[in-house]
Amino acid sequence: MMAPSVLVDQTSQAVPTKSSDRTLLRVSHPNPSLQVTADHNLKSAEAPVYSPRAGEALVHIKATGICGSDIHFWKTGRIGSLVFEGDCIIGHEASGIVLQCGEGVTHLKPGDRVAVEPGVPCEHCFLCDDGRYNLCEDVQFAGVYPYEGTIQRYKNHPAKWLHKLPENVSFAEGALLEPLSVVMHGVKSAGLSLGRGVVVCGAGPIGLIALAAARASGANPIVITDLEPARLAFAKEFVPSCMTYQVDRTKDAQGNAEAIRALFGSHEYVAPETVLECTGVESSVCTAAYTARRGGTVMVIGVGKAIMNNLPFMHLSLAEIDLRFINRYRDTWPPAISCLSGGILDLRKLVSHVFPLEKAEEALHLCADTRNGSIKVLVVDEQDASL
Repeated sequence: MMAPSVLVDQTSQAVPTKSSDRTLLRVSHPNPSLQVTADHNLKSAEAPVYSPRAGEALVHIKATGICGSDIHFWKTGRIGSLVFEGDCIIGHEASGIVLQCGEGVTHLKPGDRVAVEPGVPCEHCFLCDDGRYNLCEDVQFAGVYPYEGTIQRYKNHPAKWLHKLPENVSFAEGALLEPLSVVMHGVKSAGLSLGRGVVVCGAGPIGLIALAAARASGANPIVITDLEPARLAFAKEFVPSCMTYQVDRTKDAQGNAEAIRALFGSHEYVAPETVLECTGVESSVCTAAYTARRGGTVMVIGVGKAIMNNLPFMHLSLAEIDLRFINRYRDTWPPAISCLSGGILDLRKLVSHVFPLEKAEEALHLCADTRNGSIKVLVVDEQDASL
C-alpha cells in the first residue's frame, strides 16, 4: 500500500486572493491538469486552485484511473447527450488526501485518505427523493463538461461525496472503486444467483471486475468472451475457474451465441441465466441476447452507440428475456470499500500501467490503443500533499 502523504503547515504557503466569487489560492506547487478540448484534442494546462466552499473539501488527487469514457470524450466529444462544448479537465476514477475542509464539514479532516464519488446529484428532484440519485438529470459529474475532473493535483469536491479509505486500501485501489461501483450496481440489478451460469461479454477493465464479482457472488459456471486472446489469457489468470471464449469474427451473433451456450452443456436448463454485457458494442449486445436462456436476463453495463438498429426484438420478446440497463451507480461506495478492505475482491492485478501526473497525456494515448495491451492505466501524483 502507498504510504499516506505527510501534511505540513499550509497557512504559510496558501495566500488567498479573490477570483469572482471564489477564493483563489497561490500555491507553492503547480496544479497540472489534462483537458479535453471542444475540438477533440488533449491539452495539458495549469489549473487554478481555489479554497473549498462551505460543504467542500480540497483534495490532493493521488491516483486517477483512465476510463473508456475519457477516451470516448476525447475522440468523439460526446457520449449520448453528454457533449463537450468547451475545454474541460477529465478523469473521475480517483482517490486522494484531504488538505482543507470548508465550513460545515465535520466528518472529514486534513490528512484523511478518501475516494471520490464523482457524481454530485441535485438532491431536490423526485429521483433524488426516491433514492435513485444516479438518474438525477442535474447531476454534476466530475470530468464531464463543464465539471472539472480529477486528472489534476488539487480538486475541490463536496465532502458528502468523499468516502474515507481504511489503511489497508491503497490510493490505487481507491481509484478502482469507481469501476467496481459500476459493476456492483449491474450485478445487484441483474440478481446473480448461487450456482447459476453467467456469461461476461468483454474482458476489459469493467468485464474483468464483473468476472471477479460474479465469481464472488457464487455464480457458476462463468464464461468470459472477448476478441483478443491476450485479454482472455489474462482473464483466466485473474479468475482461474472461469472458461473463456474468443469471439469468432466469421460468425454472426447467433453463431457465436450457440458456441458460447455449448460450453454450458447440452440441456436448456443449464444455459446461462444471466449475461453481463460489458462492451456496449451492438454485435455483442445481440450475441448476449441469443446467449441468455429463455426467461433469462441480459444486463447491459457497457456504454454504446446512441442508437442501435439491429437488436433481435422478437427473440427477446418470445423468449421473455429481460433486457436491462444501468446508469452509473448508487449507494455502492461503502460496500465497495468493504469488498476491498475485507479481501472479498482483490483488483490490484488489473493495474497494468502507471504514469506520473505530468505524463497524463501519454497515459491516454497508451490506453486508447488496444495493441498496447493495457488493462487499467493509472495517473498518479507522488508530490507531497502540502500546498
